[in-house]
Amino acid sequence: MMLLGPVAVLCILAATAVSVPPQEKRVHHQPDLSSHVHDDAHGYQYDHEAFLGKEEAKTFDQLTPEESKARLAKIVDRIDTDKDGFISHAELHYWIKHRQRRYIEDNVNKHWKDYDKNHDDKIAWEEYKNTTYGFYLGEDFDDVEDKATYKAMLARDERRFKAADRDADGIATRSEFTAFLHPEEFDHMKDVVVQETIEDIDKNKDGKINIDEYIGDMYTPEDGENEPEWVHTEKKHFSEFRDTNKDGYLDAGEVAHWILPGEVDHADNEAKHLIHETDADKDGKVTKKEILANWNMFVGSQATNYGEDLTKKHDEL
Repeated sequence: MMLLGPVAVLCILAATAVSVPPQEKRVHHQPDLSSHVHDDAHGYQYDHEAFLGKEEAKTFDQLTPEESKARLAKIVDRIDTDKDGFISHAELHYWIKHRQRRYIEDNVNKHWKDYDKNHDDKIAWEEYKNTTYGFYLGEDFDDVEDKATYKAMLARDERRFKAADRDADGIATRSEFTAFLHPEEFDHMKDVVVQETIEDIDKNKDGKINIDEYIGDMYTPEDGENEPEWVHTEKKHFSEFRDTNKDGYLDAGEVAHWILPGEVDHADNEAKHLIHETDADKDGKVTKKEILANWNMFVGSQATNYGEDLTKKHDEL
């Protein structure tokens, strides 16, 4: 029986989902809002995917214009969380962020029942630990070939669970469990992401990363192989950009700058763009009437079908 903590599982999923250059595998970039170029002069596919999410946008492209507008009207009611009849920038920004994180919520929901053994809609640390490691716990991993690795995985999972458990009651709500499984998405979990990264790369366990460890995490030379050009480039990046204090190592702060780069908030920019384009009276917010008057910017329909494969069925929002 092989056990995997959340870190190992997520690494496997990432490796199978998309091939990334070895020098990029540690960097947590914000996902693109859309696979399309943002160019309203040639269509609104970028806006549709940003507003609805990539998969749901395909569903709308199968609908008649009347059906699309009717569903959009219902979505507007959901976005207007304070029910004042207006969609503010904050409300639209939150909605777009939520749609882009839906794949994360789907992943958490998929595995929720595996861990919520007592069906109380919460997951206690003991539930997670017993489900993931229970087969070995009674014998303290004595039957496991690599005992030290499994004990380290358990300790790492417990530390991450405690960081996600914001009220420190030993029980994770759905939001807290999402932070446990996807810590890179939550500001209060960033220290954990940095610490785990250092532990993965820091082979001599001095609490920091030297240039050999940095390169070794990306590249293992074969006998007689010439070092690729990108490895030379990464060595230069380490010395000139990553190691900001020039002490020859990457500490926690420098690792954070490397793997969690401050990036443009694309959801924020898209919310501003949609409001700017639809706010007829220029009061800085939009009404349902203003949105529906520009419905084809927010959602697609059969009339705006660009010929993608739209046969896949999806649940209604």
